[in-house]
Amino acid sequence: MTGVDGDILEQALEWKQHGHGVALATVIQTWGSAPRPAGAQLAVNDSGAFAGSVSGGCIEGEVVERALDVIKSGAAHLCEFGISHTRAWDVGLACGGTIKIYIERLD
Repeated sequence: MTGVDGDILEQALEWKQHGHGVALATVIQTWGSAPRPAGAQLAVNDSGAFAGSVSGGCIEGEVVERALDVIKSGAAHLCEFGISHTRAWDVGLACGGTIKIYIERLD
């Protein structure tokens, strides 16, 4: 995993150049306590490798799964994780905030 968002885009481009399907997940909105700010990104390739972070690790697994679906289908996906959602607890977002993430395939 890389730590700088610019490196994330470089990694995504490198995967594309090597023939991988790639999706990019971007935090588009946060409310309350959120581990990463709006604009934070996570790139995922079709083999499940990823670079970056949208939550400091607490929901990355779920976002990677959704990104793999986006790579296969080509349909962008908007998802929201927050303390009021049972699924958020399941995937570990217990910080008390809410984050909205947009996932798109890079073509």
